[in-house]
Amino acid sequence: MALSSTFLPTFVFLTCYLCLLMYPHITLAKHGSTGVTRHYEFNIRMQNATRLCQSKSIITVNGKFPGPRIIAREGDRLVIKVVNHVSNNISIHWHGIRQLRSGWADGPAYITQCPIQTGQSYVYNFTIIGQTGTLWYHAHVSWIRATLYGAIVILPRHNTSYPFVKPYKEVPIIFGEWWNNDTEAVINQAIQTGAGPNNSDAYTINGLPGPLYNNCSSPKETFRLKVKPGKTYLLRIINAALNDELFFKITNHTFTIVDADASYVKPFETDTIYITPGQTSNVLLKTKNLKSNARFMMAARPYSTAAAGTFDNTTVAGVLEYVINSDTSTMSFSNTSIKGLTLPPLPAINATSYVANWTNKFRSLGNSQFLVNVPKTVQNRYFFAVGLGNDPCPKNQTCQGPNGTKFAASINNISFTLPTTALLQAQYFGKSNGLFTANFPTAPLNPFNYTGTPPNNTQVSHGTKLVVLPYNTTVELVLQGTSILSAENHPLHLHGFNFYVVGQGTGNFNSATDPANFNLVDPVERNTVGVPSGGWVAVRFRADNPGVWFMHCHIEIHLSWGLRMAWAVMDGKLPNQKLPPPPSDLPKC
Repeated sequence: MALSSTFLPTFVFLTCYLCLLMYPHITLAKHGSTGVTRHYEFNIRMQNATRLCQSKSIITVNGKFPGPRIIAREGDRLVIKVVNHVSNNISIHWHGIRQLRSGWADGPAYITQCPIQTGQSYVYNFTIIGQTGTLWYHAHVSWIRATLYGAIVILPRHNTSYPFVKPYKEVPIIFGEWWNNDTEAVINQAIQTGAGPNNSDAYTINGLPGPLYNNCSSPKETFRLKVKPGKTYLLRIINAALNDELFFKITNHTFTIVDADASYVKPFETDTIYITPGQTSNVLLKTKNLKSNARFMMAARPYSTAAAGTFDNTTVAGVLEYVINSDTSTMSFSNTSIKGLTLPPLPAINATSYVANWTNKFRSLGNSQFLVNVPKTVQNRYFFAVGLGNDPCPKNQTCQGPNGTKFAASINNISFTLPTTALLQAQYFGKSNGLFTANFPTAPLNPFNYTGTPPNNTQVSHGTKLVVLPYNTTVELVLQGTSILSAENHPLHLHGFNFYVVGQGTGNFNSATDPANFNLVDPVERNTVGVPSGGWVAVRFRADNPGVWFMHCHIEIHLSWGLRMAWAVMDGKLPNQKLPPPPSDLPKC
């Protein structure tokens, strides 16, 4: 299907197939009986944007911020031509897409591809297999994803439906962060000085910071969700913020959670949503049976237990508007008109118990139609200690990190060094010598009390090391948080796979007693999971996707400091178990 993204309506695409045909710029290209091919063109351009009374030029897709939505059905093929018109190198990751045998399209710079250089283009070509819900795309080079991101809406296959009540409308809710300064300058300064980066100036909902930041914020900078009484709305929620996990709430309203990372879950009700960077969730909002126009505030603010550095401790607000009287003059909107509205009470900034209770509520739907395929036996076990550390300050330089050092981050004390050539190319063509080694440690080389008193030496080592997995083998991975410099939540994202979250707990993981409590019946299936502050989480997955797959913290500064690694999954024996050759237009370094 050819579908120009520029003119998509602001709100909703109903789940019916015919509504897609209402748009005259759509053409159909069928491939077999599984779905259609949808063509997009993403032109990466600079665009002037004004927020918080300041204007700057930002990197966008087709001049849009957030970027245009991608609309597809399960089984559809996406062919997305990305043309780079800016001076920065660009790559785009289709976050959460399994990329089965299409690793060349995954997008992280120097992992599966070299970035697209100025004036060049690359066609991302992949098929959506076995996924329905909300995912998203974002730049995956440096901090460019601060403004280059957008929603991926995956509808059920034709003639199938959601396993919950059909919504009246569907609305994307994308949280982001806004800097008045250039984010490339922000991260470059942080890396140079070794300090934490300057905080963002605001959070945003669908690119808008709302009325709480300063007096000059115009009404058009506030997100307004207009609803009708007694209807069910499907909110497609995405946390695209660079560095902050968020709580979200609407005054006097509740949600029903039905999906996590494009996998259905057993529905549960809540009045407060917690979501980490990288995570997505579909939630149902049932509106009240009101008889007159009314407004309610919605708000999001951060969750943080970090003692190291600072964070953007602000609140983004939007407005839920009941429009019963169609005479819009009765609903004039200004910053003054919403000053009397009550902000919803959100959990405390460091509400670790709320977060723990929240994550424990998630269970896979697990019925005859949506099976739970958690590996019951494990062939490969890994224990990864994740957290912060430091590098010594170079000679003749003053550093602003802990005790005059530079902040760093690591997994099993290895701070991952990005290569200068894409790892997948090197792996595929057998040219890995000198580029990477396949000896990433299965556990910390020097065990310590991970959530207790840190060791005296908190310096990290550096290297480009991978874990190699035979095709179709099963993996159990325990991710252990550490208290080095700061005990905090780390949202870990695995490319190329979904995994089952089989267990979590506080303190240090006990390999003798904790596995007895693992949930192997209906664990939630995700692509991004929070490693709890002062605790651990255990996941399982099957290595059924050949390629090289990035795994990293989705707090962008931690990624920049080195909290990242990669898995190399080998080809299987059969033709359909092997990675195809790279496309001819794969970008060159």
